Amino acid sequence: MKALIQRVKHASVTINGELYSKIEKGLLVFLGVQKGDTESNADKLADKLLHLRIFEDENNKMNKSLTDVSGEMLVVSQFTLCGNCEKGTRPSFDSAELPQRANELYEYFISVIKKAAQPVETGVFGAMMDIELVNDGPVTFMVEK
Repeated sequence: MKALIQRVKHASVTINGELYSKIEKGLLVFLGVQKGDTESNADKLADKLLHLRIFEDENNKMNKSLTDVSGEMLVVSQFTLCGNCEKGTRPSFDSAELPQRANELYEYFISVIKKAAQPVETGVFGAMMDIELVNDGPVTFMVEK
């Protein structure tokens, strides 16, 4: 399971010209599900993202987590994170999980975040989405579990 995370001042998802979801200060999470990923991977990743200290404290040091700053999370499915660009000029998606299972794990990941009483918004699995964000920093990390 891969997550490209961006610390944002705000972010939103628009589908077919209609605002679908939005967050203020928090994390925009692009989530890629790979073959062989399990609920255990989702649990570990969710815990990591909730407690990763990438928000600034009063001394401008990255020392606070999403939960420490009462931030929000926007989770968007992103199967292209599983793409391999090493050979040729067309990405291979052989490591991406099949859509039905990927959606199950995407929904499971979201449920774990909600159980942590963390404000979470989402995109729509498999939909064409317009994502807007203001990256805070910029701060961007790739996290894998």
